[in-house]
Amino acid sequence: MARTNSDDMLMEEELAELFQSSGPETSTIVDSSDKSALDVEPSDGGDDGWDNTDDFPGQLAVDVYETADKLVVKARTAGISKSDLNVTISDNILTISGILSGGEDENTTAWHIQECYWGEFSRTIALPVQVKEEEGTVKAELKDGVLTITFEKEKVEAPIKIAIQ
Repeated sequence: MARTNSDDMLMEEELAELFQSSGPETSTIVDSSDKSALDVEPSDGGDDGWDNTDDFPGQLAVDVYETADKLVVKARTAGISKSDLNVTISDNILTISGILSGGEDENTTAWHIQECYWGEFSRTIALPVQVKEEEGTVKAELKDGVLTITFEKEKVEAPIKIAIQ
């Protein structure tokens, strides 16, 4: 059975009323037939309310998996040099941080699309299994834009049964 506008759907006028009556922070309804309302000027770099890069460093996407004797952490780090990466481990907490540079151009007069993240990034991960943290037991390799960190897992002793007397 086909649905009509009068069934369950709100009409365009009803939607406009809902948006206009919801308080001072309401959105503006744009008439799609008014093409001038859809014209967008390039950003002049001014404050548009969306600049939060100073508040939060970018997040680094990671994959974490284990084999029989290793724990492996992989992170996409394309465009980042080894000298701009910092990897630390302490108390089974891994931190990967650094700076992704190269997106700046002092000759830029206006941005049309800006989707790439440039600047500081950081990721802290509580590792899911105990690993050896001593130097020589952790291997980090940066190859083809992927940082791979390999840990030797700690041998976990089987629980010892204690007899109750």
